[in-house]
Amino acid sequence: MMSTDGRDNGVTIATDVLQLGNGVEISYYDSKEDHGSQTTLVLLHGYCGSSAYWDKVVTELSSTVRVIAPDARGHGNSAAPLDDTYAMELFAEDLSLLLDALSVSNVIVLGHSLGGYITLAFAEKHSSKLAAFGLIHSTPLPDGEAAKANRDKAVAALGQDGVATFVDGLIPKLFAADRLDGLEPELKRGKEIGYATSLHGAIATARGMKTRIDRSAIINDSKLPILLVAGAKDNVIPTVSTFVAENSETRKVELAEAGHMSMMECATQLSGEIASFVRSV
Repeated sequence: MMSTDGRDNGVTIATDVLQLGNGVEISYYDSKEDHGSQTTLVLLHGYCGSSAYWDKVVTELSSTVRVIAPDARGHGNSAAPLDDTYAMELFAEDLSLLLDALSVSNVIVLGHSLGGYITLAFAEKHSSKLAAFGLIHSTPLPDGEAAKANRDKAVAALGQDGVATFVDGLIPKLFAADRLDGLEPELKRGKEIGYATSLHGAIATARGMKTRIDRSAIINDSKLPILLVAGAKDNVIPTVSTFVAENSETRKVELAEAGHMSMMECATQLSGEIASFVRSV
């Protein structure tokens, strides 16, 4: 369904657009409501996703806190710059420039999967802009050798078969295997969102994930409140990898019925955990 401004709300909820200081055009959702809080919640989506991953969560949370959810470069309605590799540091710089353009600071940044890798890169360089941060089905660990090989296979598959075929294979693996029959609408939506990922963006992002560094120390050494959310049925990033690092202010949550996509699989439960964390900051 196309909105009046021409943007496809089926694959993104990002209806605002900014050209950043680095020349990258980023689309983003901004609830804009002022709830009297000095804190803004930023939600970063996963690989071959978009801000629409957070649609149900935004509905639950935007009545109590300002929520910003960008489409990462190469995803959703954001531009796909020609960089050969989208390093996590590039994504983090995009976010920093977006927040500067919106005159927003003192943010809570929560990242899903790829978004978690970006969150940690952002926390490493821009901690002064953070009130808190967290990972949703993500990890501070780098890719191991097997995972790096899988990134290379993904790049090859994307180049040979295109985004749609790749996404058709990817999305079912992200949901709890024993709940797939009851999640057909969510699976369909996840695929539709994924189809909007640019081919170059998908390839460059896979290369960036392959080369990311270990950022466990960013969590261990931080003085900020941290939220770590894992899915007990996540076959992509297991709970132990999400909880591998912590500080004295870490809140750890394992969702019993979630795979890798709790924002779609059990959005109300995830929203409640996020809301509780935001209130505690």
